[in-house]
Amino acid sequence: MNHPLRIWLNRTYAENAFFIGLLRENRDDVELEIHASHVDADSPVLRAADISSLEPERLSPAAYVEFALDYCTRHGIQLFLPRLHQHAVATRREDFAAVGTTVLSPPSEAIELFDDKATAYGKLAAAGLPVPPWWRVHDADELMAAVEEIEADGGKPCLKPVSGAGGEGFRVLSRNPFSLDRLAGAPSWYVPLELVVKALDDAPQERPVDWLVMPHLAGPEVSVDCLADRDGRLRSAVGRSKEGRRRGFTLDPAYLEPTELLVETFGLAYLTNVQFRHHNGVPMLLDINTRPSGGLHQLSRCGVNFPWAAMQLALGQEPTNISVGPSSLGEDYTLISTPYPALARQLPIPAPRLPYAEEATGQGPRPAQGPVTQVTGIIAESV
Repeated sequence: MNHPLRIWLNRTYAENAFFIGLLRENRDDVELEIHASHVDADSPVLRAADISSLEPERLSPAAYVEFALDYCTRHGIQLFLPRLHQHAVATRREDFAAVGTTVLSPPSEAIELFDDKATAYGKLAAAGLPVPPWWRVHDADELMAAVEEIEADGGKPCLKPVSGAGGEGFRVLSRNPFSLDRLAGAPSWYVPLELVVKALDDAPQERPVDWLVMPHLAGPEVSVDCLADRDGRLRSAVGRSKEGRRRGFTLDPAYLEPTELLVETFGLAYLTNVQFRHHNGVPMLLDINTRPSGGLHQLSRCGVNFPWAAMQLALGQEPTNISVGPSSLGEDYTLISTPYPALARQLPIPAPRLPYAEEATGQGPRPAQGPVTQVTGIIAESV
C-alpha cells in the first residue's frame, strides 16, 4: 500500500494557502497529506491543509524544535517547510533527518547571516554584490551622523531594525516638525527626525536600539523568487516587479545575475526571495529572505510551480517545467483581495500538551490540553 507524501508547513503567512494549492496541482499526480499548524485558528493555511492544528504559544526556539521533532515523528512527516524559528530548526537538521524528515531551508549559517541586515550588507559587498550605502546606529549621535551624510548626497534618510521581517519598524525621517497635517488622511511612514532623536535621548540604557539607516531607495521594487537545489545551485528564478498596484514579471539580467551569485555564494537552498530597489538608477539588494515569499504563487501565471519543484528537489528528484522564457511572462496585472473560507467553529482547537512547555519564555507551562486536529474540513480529536 502506498502512503501519501506528508508535508508540513508550520506557522506561516496567510498567503501560503495558495502555496498549498500549488502543491496539490502537481503534474505528477502524487497523493499528498498536507499538514499546517498555526496559533490563529482562522489562518487560511489551516483551512487549506488536510490536517491542521494549533501550535503551542510562547515556546523558546529550543523548546519549539522539540515540539517540531515530536510532531514530525508522530505524523511521519517527510518534508518540513519551517517559517517560524527557521534558524533553530535548520540548526537541528540532522535530528530531523534521523526521524525521516527533510527540512526545506537554507543552511543555518545563511539564515543567521541574513537575519542581521547590517552584517549581511557587509558580506554581500565583500562578495561583489550591489548594496546601497548603509549605517548601523545605536544612539542619537550615530543617527545624526548618518542622516547628515545621506542628506549631503541628496538622499532621503530612512531607518529600520537590523533584524526584522517585512516592513516592521521601517520609517522615513523628515525634518518637518510634527503638525496637525500628520493627523489628516492615511497614516504615513514619515516621522519627524527631532522626535526620533528625543526618543533616543530619553530611552533607558537597558533598551538599546540597533538600527540600519540608509537612503530611501527608489522603485520599482523587484522581488526575485528563487528555486535552488539542496546544494544551493540556482535552478530557476523569476523577478516580480511592483510599482503601486501594477505587477509584472522580469528576466532582466540586472536582477537575475546578482541573484544567481548571491544564491550560490551563500548556498541558499530550496525557496528563497531576493528584493531589489534602486539607488541612482542602479539595482541594489534590499532584503534577502531565506523563505518563500508570500507572493510566490503568482509565478503560476508564468506556467511554473516552484512549490512542487522544491519538494521534488528535496526528494532527490529532477523537476520539470521550471524554466521561464520571455514568452511566458504575459501581461502586467494587479492584485485584489478575495475571501478565503475559514474552519468551522464547532470546537476550539487547543494546542497539544507539551512536557517541555516550561522552557517557554519564563511564563511557566501552558495549561494541559489534548491535541485536536482538523481532517479534510472536519474537526476531530486526535487519537
